[in-house]
This record gives sequence, structure tokens and C-alpha cells, in this order.
Amino acid sequence: MDEKTFDEKRHDQLTTAPKASEADSAKRVSVDEQSDGVKRIDVADTAAVRPGKPGE
Repeated sequence: MDEKTFDEKRHDQLTTAPKASEADSAKRVSVDEQSDGVKRIDVADTAAVRPGKPGE
């Protein structure tokens, strides 16, 4: 029996709801770890909900 990958499980979970679409499973953040151990988290420009105050 094949185990599903994290991305496959995430996709299944986010597209199972009755009104869900493929867009619901789109990645909204990217995490990059630099050589000095610092992690940078970027929110995708296409994310429907973004951190911060609206309009700023």
C-alpha cells in the first residue's frame, strides 16, 4: 500500500469540502532557510488573506 505524501494529503484535505476548488489547495506561503539558520517566510501575492492591516 502506497503512503500519500504530505502534499497529496494536504490537497485531499483542502479539496474535499462540497464547495472547494483546486484553487483552495494552492500554496500560500514559501519558507526558505538560509545558511545561517534564519528562516524567511513569504506570503504569496495570490493569497486571498494576507497578514497585516487591509489597505496598507
